[in-house]
Amino acid sequence: MDPKTLLLATLVVIVVFYALFWFLTVTRRRAATKDHSALSPQPITMAISFIANFLDTLGIGSYATTTSMFRMSRVVRDEVIPGTLNVGYVLPTLIQALIFITAVEVDFTTLIVLIGGACAGAWLGAGVVAGMSRRSIQVGMGSALLGLSVIVLMQLLEIVPSGNALALSPPLMAIGFAINFVLGALMTLGVGLYAPCMVMVSVLGMNPTAAFPIMMGSCAFLMPVASVQFIKKNKYDLRAAIAMAIGGAPAVLLAVWLVLSLPTRVVRVLVLFVILYTAFTMLRAAAQERAAGVPPAPAV
Repeated sequence: MDPKTLLLATLVVIVVFYALFWFLTVTRRRAATKDHSALSPQPITMAISFIANFLDTLGIGSYATTTSMFRMSRVVRDEVIPGTLNVGYVLPTLIQALIFITAVEVDFTTLIVLIGGACAGAWLGAGVVAGMSRRSIQVGMGSALLGLSVIVLMQLLEIVPSGNALALSPPLMAIGFAINFVLGALMTLGVGLYAPCMVMVSVLGMNPTAAFPIMMGSCAFLMPVASVQFIKKNKYDLRAAIAMAIGGAPAVLLAVWLVLSLPTRVVRVLVLFVILYTAFTMLRAAAQERAAGVPPAPAV
């Protein structure tokens, strides 16, 4: 079997087992509590998911945008937003990964090593950064992204060379693994992986489009496993999660068509926008917490 096909088949198997676990858990819980309330998805939640997943497929990310819209519309309680995001967005993220890994050319070894770095970071490396405060991470990542955006801008202006490679040499692959290890650890603490992964791929000399299968493959392998704990503890909104899965899928398909049709230079401009947006939101969140007198709480 072709290695890429094997990778995709493994991902599908993981998600199928996850979906079966979700269905059985919900069925048992509803039977035990005799809760036969309707689970019909709310149109507003589906619309929120459509918007967020369209932006997510462009690389902007869905968690921050969804959280903002949830709080404005008050359709999901704050305390269950994290679990609802993880459970509800497994299907859209799976679709993103399947399409981009299939459609975007990237060296398979490079893809596996970088995805493996993110997964290893999520499993093993969270403790390394867990002692840092959330505010420190926000300020550090936001400042770093602003600095790296200068490099991407210089590449756009052709002041420094920009690469279009689809593979990394062993030394650069080791650097990429280490960076994605850290990004995987940070992702478990609520810091998005997409924008910094885009920067890493671009700075290492790869075609920026190659970031899409790398970052989406990383998240697709991690999210089902992460969501199991939320389902076990019932720390999510079931009705909203169903709506998010339904509303997000068509948005992904529409946005994928847009991304795959864009020239490389336009993708670089998109990458720059995503970086600046992410840096701004991180620094703004840190400043708002400081202004409100919120203590610099641990990241976990």
